[in-house]
Amino acid sequence: MRVFVCFEGSSEPFDIPPDQTVGAIKQVVKDNFLVQLTDDKQVRQYLELSYGGAALQDSWALCDVGITSGSAIRCLMKSERRPVMRVFNAVTGETSPIMGSEALLHMSVARLKTVVSMQSGLPVSTFRLSTPTDVQLYDCNQLQDYAIEVGTTLRLDTWDGWLEFLQGCLLGQRLTVQSHLSEKKPVMKFQLQVALYIAASLGHLDLAEWLLEKGAQAEQPVGVHPYRQWCHQTAHPDTLKCPIHIAAESSQLLILKLFITKNLLTLACRDPAGHDPLKVALQRGHRDCVRYLANKLCSVVSLPNLSLPMRTYLQIKRWMSLGRKRAASNRCQDISAAFKARVGDTLLVDGFNQPNMSSKSRKAVSEPRRRIRAKALQPLPPISALFSVPHLPSKTTSTQLSLQSVNPGDLTEQKQGVKSSKDGLLDEISEEDSSLGKGKLILPPITSSKGIPRPVFIDASPKSSHILESSFSHCYGRTPRDNAIYCLTIASTFTEKPWLKQLSIARTLIRKRVYT
Repeated sequence: MRVFVCFEGSSEPFDIPPDQTVGAIKQVVKDNFLVQLTDDKQVRQYLELSYGGAALQDSWALCDVGITSGSAIRCLMKSERRPVMRVFNAVTGETSPIMGSEALLHMSVARLKTVVSMQSGLPVSTFRLSTPTDVQLYDCNQLQDYAIEVGTTLRLDTWDGWLEFLQGCLLGQRLTVQSHLSEKKPVMKFQLQVALYIAASLGHLDLAEWLLEKGAQAEQPVGVHPYRQWCHQTAHPDTLKCPIHIAAESSQLLILKLFITKNLLTLACRDPAGHDPLKVALQRGHRDCVRYLANKLCSVVSLPNLSLPMRTYLQIKRWMSLGRKRAASNRCQDISAAFKARVGDTLLVDGFNQPNMSSKSRKAVSEPRRRIRAKALQPLPPISALFSVPHLPSKTTSTQLSLQSVNPGDLTEQKQGVKSSKDGLLDEISEEDSSLGKGKLILPPITSSKGIPRPVFIDASPKSSHILESSFSHCYGRTPRDNAIYCLTIASTFTEKPWLKQLSIARTLIRKRVYT
């Protein structure tokens, strides 16, 4: 099959087999055009073949994407900057690059956590960073103190039991956030502030409105975890950042309007650098947010028989708020008193105890507690079993036992008790089997919502769907449906081809994967 490769204004014909991969074609083009590619730690140059508006992957064959004889393929030489380091996020399961020069390896850990917080949307007080050898990075140290090299992949972990909670916050799912709040009041208040910070960063309007109703405040800093009250003086400076500041940084105009409508004092809230939301929006260059905040600050507040500029009104409101807090602290009713450590609370100090930040799910954290509680509440054996004295029954007792009437309800209750104990035993066995591996369990047939089994193809065996499911999950980690979506997504990149042609390419890719 002859195809034409266009490279830097010239077009050359190539006789290539139809099943030739794109990677092999790149090597042929490189040798024919004498292309010199550089590959170092910072910059990587590579060849890219495109057809129909889509970049061809190295593992594809020409027949897979519908390339026929006489087709023209574009060849471009591209270069990309490699990231200095990468961060694996245990909450989302994604790896994000940290771009820049090698000078970033000499910055502090606190600065790196600020960059990671801006990329992930998580407050700095909700995660920690560690090296591939599980050495925790402390804010006061430099990256060079841990011998981190170019291309190192760091790990981001969160508090144990917070995995589902943070995932719900990132997705804006209010019910998930509500169901995974802590039962301890200080931790729950901290979680509400964390959720409001994430909602302001990602623009989840419904979640932010619900959190404000639950008591979270946009002008209050996120702070540190209640377990770290004894070392909050050395905490990261970004722990003093409020949700209103992250909303201005992320250009979330609707969130800004919501916060300011709820409380005008958010206009005068200061971040750790002493900047108000207007200054933050100006530094980031968000014109819509700057225009809205400037109009608000330049407006006039109308009171009965009095009109005040907004800045004067905010100053008066701030004085009143400070006076209210001071009066409440004198009466020992300070709102922030709930966040202070008390007798019996857990305390975490860096370098002195094991941090509870290993990204364990809530189920994994609560399971050992349930086992300990169940073992502690296990009933003791009866006294008669401990001190049993053998004796021979008399004739009177035997006749009394034989003549004793039996209630049918008692028998049903006994049967139900035996059945429930068997069910409980089966549940425990099934839970143990599922923890060992789901491949040992036989999945039930898929039924519709009304319980009617779905039709089965005549030529297909009863176990064909199970074999197909297991083969895809074993090889690609995807179900057939997910694999179809994946192939359709790849085919949609051929923007210069009609939709039916894209569908044909997707079917070819699916068939190719099934055969392999």
